[in-house]
Amino acid sequence: MTQTLIGYARCSTDKQDLAAQKDALLKLGVAADRVYTDKGFTGTNRERPGLDQALAAVRSGDTLVVPKLDRLARSVPDARAIGDSLASRGVKLQLGSSVHDPSDPMGKLFFNILATFAEFEADLIRMRTREGMAVARSKGKLRGKKPKLSERQQKELRRMYDTGDYSIRDLAEVFSISRPTVYRTLSRTASMFLSGSL
Repeated sequence: MTQTLIGYARCSTDKQDLAAQKDALLKLGVAADRVYTDKGFTGTNRERPGLDQALAAVRSGDTLVVPKLDRLARSVPDARAIGDSLASRGVKLQLGSSVHDPSDPMGKLFFNILATFAEFEADLIRMRTREGMAVARSKGKLRGKKPKLSERQQKELRRMYDTGDYSIRDLAEVFSISRPTVYRTLSRTASMFLSGSL
């Protein structure tokens, strides 16, 4: 089975950077018609048609060649997901001149390191989110969702519902809200009615 080198390059806006990456791929042995690119797509943009095409083009035994890891993935978990996909299909990953073969012990180590970093990054994000919520709560900024309807609109919705002439769907259309929001409003106004505040 002949091995094919499939290249991928990405840049946000700078055409010169993309040209340099393509040149680097050609020097690494990738044929010009086997280079897929994304231009004007940032690393955080999930839509990367060029990368999708490159991943679709590689077959078992092939090698995906990328100038640098940060051109391939937008985050460590993203790199890990792409690495897992390549490994499961028997595709090697080449970053610059370094080839990482998932069936080789050193290649396995590289993919495992990616997995460890991905888990670490996810844990850090969770920890920062918890800390941020705790700080917001202590400052009284975390009070739950603000009602989508004003108090007057809530009263009117309740009145219309109590007449029996309007269905939940009718009320959702009249007030331009979702049906779950109608149910929440009815529940809220029922408790307000019981407490005498409505």
